Amino acid sequence: MTTPETTATPQSTTGAAAAPAAGPGRLGALGPVGLVLAGGVSVQFGGALAVTLMPRAGALGVVALRLLVAAVVLLLVCRPRLRGHSRTDWGTVVVFGITMAAMNGLFYQAVARIPLGPAVTLEVLGPLALSVLASRRAINVVWAALALAGVFLLGGGGFSGLDPTGAAFALGAGAMWAAYIVFSARTGRRFPQADGLALAMAVGAVLFLPLGIAESGTKLLDPVTLGLGAAVALLSSVLPYTLELLALRRLPASTFAILMSLEPAIAATAGFLILDQALSAAEAAAIALVVAASMGAVRTQVGPGWRKKAALESAASEAP
Repeated sequence: MTTPETTATPQSTTGAAAAPAAGPGRLGALGPVGLVLAGGVSVQFGGALAVTLMPRAGALGVVALRLLVAAVVLLLVCRPRLRGHSRTDWGTVVVFGITMAAMNGLFYQAVARIPLGPAVTLEVLGPLALSVLASRRAINVVWAALALAGVFLLGGGGFSGLDPTGAAFALGAGAMWAAYIVFSARTGRRFPQADGLALAMAVGAVLFLPLGIAESGTKLLDPVTLGLGAAVALLSSVLPYTLELLALRRLPASTFAILMSLEPAIAATAGFLILDQALSAAEAAAIALVVAASMGAVRTQVGPGWRKKAALESAASEAP
């Protein structure tokens, strides 16, 4: 892992991959990709569960419960050290917390107005834009373009039939998602393990709790609401954010962002299984495009050059 003094940029996340995972080079290369995919499945099924909770607690109330429970769990598990961090470290973690709170708040406002699939489809435009801007390889632009075509096809070729306010909230959440990718990587390099994530989650919870109380009041204290809110927090925050933070230490931000193009497909599946939202033929075709783009991004990440570099580093680490 890079030192705290290292200048952090989206593309510099590759520097975090200095030590390959244990085992063969190919298996080590696929490790962070598996973390991202597992996090995506968790967050989208958690999002579907959150939609069912909104009639009980409201969109802001659900976000407040999600952030609060996640913060408590992460603080208890990680027990982050509060001393010994620079002002820049604290500034990074505070901005990361603000970004997470904004991303969650905007997205839940979106799914309160438009279906889950289109909401995630619009939201994923943020990471896709980041992948194009941060990439230094022309091939990644191709994968991003292919994924973008799937995103629009998944939206039925256009979003004119959606509530414009909900669509605007989803696009805002996408912008915050792109910022989340950048500051998650920076936080992961400045704090050990998931300490920075725990502190950032606490920042987000403190900022959002007054909004949740203002909207939902004592409804947040209902045992069923608390239980469902805790489940949403674990599925949508604790597990995926931890997996993604660990993955971003070993993946370029551009590759990570392209992998995020799988989110509409995962959301559509979660919507079908939990919310009875069936897939149309156009949506199935869109999923195929997005999966093809993601597979291309993974192939680029673990191509021959990367495997050669990983093998050389592994041999060097085993040398006496």
